[in-house]
Amino acid sequence: MKNTYQIYLISDSTGETLDRIFIAIKAQFKNIDYKIHTFSFTRTENQILKILTNASKDTNSIILYSIVDNNLAKYLANTSSDKKIPCFGILGDLILSFSKLLNQKASHQPSGQYTLNDEYYKRIEAIQFTMNHDDGNLIKEIKKSDIILLGVSRTSKTPTAIYLANKGFKTSNIPLINENSIPKILRDNPKLTCVVGLSTEPERLVDLRKNRMNSLKETENKSYTDLNTIRKEVNEAKNAFKKYMWPTIDVTRKSVEETAASVIKIYEIYKKND
Repeated sequence: MKNTYQIYLISDSTGETLDRIFIAIKAQFKNIDYKIHTFSFTRTENQILKILTNASKDTNSIILYSIVDNNLAKYLANTSSDKKIPCFGILGDLILSFSKLLNQKASHQPSGQYTLNDEYYKRIEAIQFTMNHDDGNLIKEIKKSDIILLGVSRTSKTPTAIYLANKGFKTSNIPLINENSIPKILRDNPKLTCVVGLSTEPERLVDLRKNRMNSLKETENKSYTDLNTIRKEVNEAKNAFKKYMWPTIDVTRKSVEETAASVIKIYEIYKKND
């Protein structure tokens, strides 16, 4: 019988950073069972004591925390040690090291990354733009895009665009059926902005489209899931990307995060050469 590890994620902010770090950690260890207990906006000793008291009642408890207040972080670490619960902080040593390197005292302000500054408002604007320019909408405004994603149906255009928007990039995405579905403004000026083609293996697309049809409870559009038709779509898209010299990313075995990271690298090269 497998042991189930009780993972306590304790943060003085939203907990998003901890979630992402733990996802990266658990990906390295297969066939391990976890139960996640998430505690956001933990900013008092009483809150911590209550959490650790409950954690001490479980077997195989592990504490992972992100708390910027030194005194509170020490209290959590010491109390965990007293209760013999493994405890790991993800920020303390990093903040101290950067403080020494930069010769500047850290603010130790919880949720400091969520300050309502210019960067924050730029990100909100990018998200709004991207939502408005999803799936080929508002084509006349695409020249305002930082990035344009092109690809046949179900090549992760929308989730990648939204991820990029959260990084502050105004992103349009346009579905391709054939070369004529590429907006004229892009055909006339292929370097209008940073354009990236997304492609995938036809066999993978068949599965994705069938799942899509099942979720919509649709069975009529057989050409949408026909392998030969999909092969033709993918090849025509690749030929168009090549014709207009747009860089292409094969998303077959890539997560949205990996695809977005590749897009950002392409964007940086584009801006450097612009």
